[in-house]
Amino acid sequence: MRIWALRVWTLVWLTLVWLLLWGTVSVANVLSGLAVALLIILLLPLPSVPVQGRLHPLSLLRLVIHVAWWLMQSSVQVAWLAIRPGKPPLSAVLRGHLALKSDLVLALAVNIMNLTPGTIVLEIDQARRLVYVHVLDVGSPRSVERFYRQLTQLERMLIAAFERDSEWRPAATEAEEEIPS
Repeated sequence: MRIWALRVWTLVWLTLVWLLLWGTVSVANVLSGLAVALLIILLLPLPSVPVQGRLHPLSLLRLVIHVAWWLMQSSVQVAWLAIRPGKPPLSAVLRGHLALKSDLVLALAVNIMNLTPGTIVLEIDQARRLVYVHVLDVGSPRSVERFYRQLTQLERMLIAAFERDSEWRPAATEAEEEIPS
């Protein structure tokens, strides 16, 4: 049941993207969007991603607010670095550890870091949960500490939103999910 619900959601989402690309809602655009979405789902299926844990809406809201603040704050910092007089800022590749259990949540963490101006993830060591991040403006110990503090805070908020130990269970395989209980 869950797999079919996900497929229907994907079909609806792809159709909405199609409508946004065309810019007008018409019968022809909806039908052609559904056709393209069906072709994508049938010919280019994505591998299933195991989902473990439970979503906590309040913790997710807190995460979204913090990430929005970080995006705004870092945008201002990068803009200042671009227009300020003086030498270019010192940048470096920093290694961070993320104690996240789910590959899906690890991918979310990497996407959040990549969206943040001034940082980009260069490599992920999936087995050891290490990320190597290129960070702009690490000219002082304070700025390096700020990066690590933000990484730790991101990790804690992702765990609170998706991976609480009390609710963690291994994901069911696709075959197990289709067996009615």
